[in-house]
Amino acid sequence: MQRQSEGRGAVATAKKKDEGGFLETLKVITHALLIAVVIRTMLFQPFSIPSGSMKETLLVGDYLFVSKFSYGYSKYSIPFSPPLFSGRIWGASPERGDVAVFKLPADNATDYIKRVIGMPGDRIQMIDGVLQINGQAVPKERIDDWIETEPSGRQVRVPRFRETLPNGVTYETLDLVENGFYDNTPVYEVPANHYFMMGDNRDNSTDSRVLSAVGYVPYENLIGRAEVIFFSVEEGSPAWAFWAWPWTVRWSRILTPL
Repeated sequence: MQRQSEGRGAVATAKKKDEGGFLETLKVITHALLIAVVIRTMLFQPFSIPSGSMKETLLVGDYLFVSKFSYGYSKYSIPFSPPLFSGRIWGASPERGDVAVFKLPADNATDYIKRVIGMPGDRIQMIDGVLQINGQAVPKERIDDWIETEPSGRQVRVPRFRETLPNGVTYETLDLVENGFYDNTPVYEVPANHYFMMGDNRDNSTDSRVLSAVGYVPYENLIGRAEVIFFSVEEGSPAWAFWAWPWTVRWSRILTPL
């Protein structure tokens, strides 16, 4: 009887130890998930680039960190955008020329990334492919062509320009088509608490120039400012295919600030 009692005690002790180990593991996982959610919500969120609308600043296959604290926080800063509050907490206005992620106003769910061109109250227009802000042409300088290599291996030369915004921010744009569809537009008057966003790949970007698709972006819809490219792989190459990294990773783009 004593041996049976000792056996049952040993089994109970082992079971209790196993349960304690499981609970400790569960606690560690829970804490890790909470820390990840806090970092993603309050500090930095990773994004990947699915389209070429921001070429050559951002390429398909780029992975970047977006600072969530740059513009403060709205309900869209939180996963699944719960309606906990309206407006922004600790809000800060974006600067003209920022590369920013925002929720598409049409559905308040899809993530877009464009450059902040127009501020509240601005008048924005394109005339013969030249950006106009409040009636003044933005300086546009032709520089060397951007050379794009297609999947077939054929190289294509694309006209490239350097624009300089009124606040001194400079960046490069591409001009795929001369006299493109949105090279001449009406005047867009940016409403209060809204921003006018444009892609750097001017002839291949659905942005605020397309009022029915994007239009003016509410301040509340801003998610954060793109800060740095932390990883980049060739278009069409999966990032998880680590065995192909020596050939598919764009090493020169890693840790490129934006």
